[in-house]
Amino acid sequence: MPEVIIHEDENFERALKRFKKKCEKAGILSDLRKHRHYEKPSERRKRKMNAARRKNRRSRSER
Repeated sequence: MPEVIIHEDENFERALKRFKKKCEKAGILSDLRKHRHYEKPSERRKRKMNAARRKNRRSRSER
């Protein structure tokens, strides 16, 4: 769980921004979105295969 300590000379908005950045880096929001609905194993395999294809295409086009 990300934790942010607010310093005496720091305003709330800056601390909130740091907290959001830590949450994003930890992958909490993406994990929450991913687990919002149940995904069947076959759908998970399809999604992973499509992601691998996209990644493969990108790496080929960069060469």
